[in-house]
Amino acid sequence: MKLKKSVVLIALLTPLVFSLCKREPEIAINMSNNAAYDDTPYDLDYGRFAEPDMGDNALTIEGVKLGRLLFYETLLSKDNSISCGSCHIQEKGFSDPNRLSEGVDGSLGKRQAMPVFNMLWHTNEFFWDGRAHLLRDQSLMPIQDDLEMKETLENVVAKLNATNTYPAQFLRAFGDEEITAERMSLAMEQFMNSIISNQSKYDKYLDGQASLTDSEERGRILFSAEYNPGFPNLSGADCAHCHGGNNFDNNRYMNNGLDSEPNQTDIGREAVTEDPKDRAAFKVPSLRNIELTAPYMHDGRFTTLEEVVDHYDHGIVISGSVDPALAFSTQTGLQLSDQDKIDLISFLKTLTDEEMIADERFSDPF
Repeated sequence: MKLKKSVVLIALLTPLVFSLCKREPEIAINMSNNAAYDDTPYDLDYGRFAEPDMGDNALTIEGVKLGRLLFYETLLSKDNSISCGSCHIQEKGFSDPNRLSEGVDGSLGKRQAMPVFNMLWHTNEFFWDGRAHLLRDQSLMPIQDDLEMKETLENVVAKLNATNTYPAQFLRAFGDEEITAERMSLAMEQFMNSIISNQSKYDKYLDGQASLTDSEERGRILFSAEYNPGFPNLSGADCAHCHGGNNFDNNRYMNNGLDSEPNQTDIGREAVTEDPKDRAAFKVPSLRNIELTAPYMHDGRFTTLEEVVDHYDHGIVISGSVDPALAFSTQTGLQLSDQDKIDLISFLKTLTDEEMIADERFSDPF
């Protein structure tokens, strides 16, 4: 009798076990045996941005779809627990709300995860220190990092091959069912390149579709105006030198005066270039969606925009490699009033793209 009960219990539990192990995408995917290669181009709305050079990896509908699946695929990690989307969360502007991202086994990364959007206009390497030359290179590095996903590319390929989903998806994107690390990287590059942020309130203001409040307009002027200590009433916050253009960045690496030389434990760009002039220099991030991407700086040391503004107003620390563009703050500081700071932050919040963070095309398909 006990044996019969055990057999019945196992029979009842088996479907549940398999349902917990199986992780199939919720988006519409053709699983038929007659899958075919489809190189239909993927349409992008560049908005006010210049048309980018796609190089050798033009976006296709099937390539982007595959990249989206891989971006959110937990099989890319050693214990199948985390994905790229675990540390690049759509609702947070594809950034991580944690100071340091948590990897497999609870390990912590060395830096704050950078946001992932408008990657098509990043023309000077990737990561805070620029150690990845191409976006496709960047996509594979976290998989192999012992502090992040802690897996091997060989294991990932084997796991994907063992699914019902991926061989057919690689066929549709690349012409046959062969799964390789290179193809994975190309597909993820396509998906990340499809994530475009150009529908903020400020974008709509520039297009004549929205108006700025008085505070936002004062902040806009402060943001763009140069620092001028000789004429305090006309002086600005001088933000646009480093955070200019449509993407509010400059594709450069800069030491923004966070630490004195004895405290520069993270040497930043210097680790890549081996040039002491690059010590503690990090990639200048876009200010788009800055309201969503706290905490701030490469190490997540600032939790609020108020702290960030205070740093640039009067907190710059001089060192041998601090960028000359920030030297003003070591003398008299920006001398921003409390109202100036409120206005500046009000403007920064107009760069939030509510449409991007809710766009189903970029969401977790599982």
